[in-house]
Amino acid sequence: MAHAAVVIDQPGPERTSAYGWIVFALSFGLLMSDHMARQVLNAVNPLLKAEWNLGDAEVASLSSVVALAVGLLTFPLSLAADRFGRVRSLFAMATLWSLATLGGALAQSYHQMLFARLLVGVGEAAYGSVGIAVVLAVFPVGLRSTLSSSFLAGSVVGQMVGVAVGGQIAAAHGWRSAFEAIGGAGLVLAALYLLIVRESRLGPVPSREKLDWRVLGRQLFGRRLLWLTYFASGSQLFCAGALSVFLPLLLTRYYAMPIDRAGRTTALFLLVCAIGMVTCGVVGDRLARRDPAIKPRVALVYALMAAVFFAGAFLAPPGAVQLALIGCALLVVAGVAGIAGAMAANLTPRAIHGTVMAVLALSNNLLGLAPGPFVTGMIADRIGLDKALLILPVPCLLCALSLVLARGDYARAMRHGQPPVAEVHLYSSDGS
Repeated sequence: MAHAAVVIDQPGPERTSAYGWIVFALSFGLLMSDHMARQVLNAVNPLLKAEWNLGDAEVASLSSVVALAVGLLTFPLSLAADRFGRVRSLFAMATLWSLATLGGALAQSYHQMLFARLLVGVGEAAYGSVGIAVVLAVFPVGLRSTLSSSFLAGSVVGQMVGVAVGGQIAAAHGWRSAFEAIGGAGLVLAALYLLIVRESRLGPVPSREKLDWRVLGRQLFGRRLLWLTYFASGSQLFCAGALSVFLPLLLTRYYAMPIDRAGRTTALFLLVCAIGMVTCGVVGDRLARRDPAIKPRVALVYALMAAVFFAGAFLAPPGAVQLALIGCALLVVAGVAGIAGAMAANLTPRAIHGTVMAVLALSNNLLGLAPGPFVTGMIADRIGLDKALLILPVPCLLCALSLVLARGDYARAMRHGQPPVAEVHLYSSDGS
């Protein structure tokens, strides 16, 4: 593949500010709201199934339709936000998923709920990619791994809170009240976001001129280094996707845990994963202060550590040692995602960061979060879940291989890359 000229991102602010942390807090809160709106359904599924006499396939489709909308619309909506303004776009997204969640509270049938969940997916489709681009725009470049990891941890926290809060409210006041509470909170956060966050403080002013698709394509896909970055992030998240589905089954099947205890234990492991994401990002940024080119090497260490811990965990019999090793693996397994986000941002112009993060999110889903449970499940049907989970070191090693191939190119890019020459090169000169 021919290598396009390396374009390094414009620097952001020189130092952190109170405004930047406010933007981060609001963006993190909206990401939690995003995933709470997704997960509240899982908390009330047994009640819906009983009230509407739904089959398992119908119950599953209420979640699948959200993922389908997110997968299809992430890229085009992120591109639109980069061109027409991220703040207004994020406000519109959050308002839509919150209103759709409230609409779910009014649903009187399966088909009405299915339509409401489809709208939730449309609203959430580009939030993760555009939201992280906004966060990166108001902080110094040296904090990008930390901020990427911390922001992404909001999705895990949102899943935990959505299930816990949704279940508690549904038990006390009915499932419709759970939808109302989470949808209402999202609307409040969306309004605060629009009032406080300013487009003018996020970098280059969006252009509505005709986009030069060839230039955009080269920026997103024209370098082997970016392909390797996308692959590293996506392949590593194969493990997180598989464990999020099969850890409760592992605990009930091989540890004889009751369902409620298995759920609490799984939530604890998810918390470990979230803490690890943030910690790994902080470590990556601290080490990069002396050598900005070190990020792929740091991520390589995380990938190899995860491979070793997963291998040890699923070669060991059920027991305290296995659980401890799973916890150690989850502490580092998602650390690559934050560093990959920082690498992608460092290699592309700030004007298209929302679109870049959409490509990264697409690779995370297509290579990791979607196939992880499916492939592991197919293997488990044939040889058993305990043996099927031995596949998890493999994507970690593939991630490590891609980072080995990327580290030389990334070092050269950091040493020799030039600041982007006029973001307007993304657009036709005649503006037609």
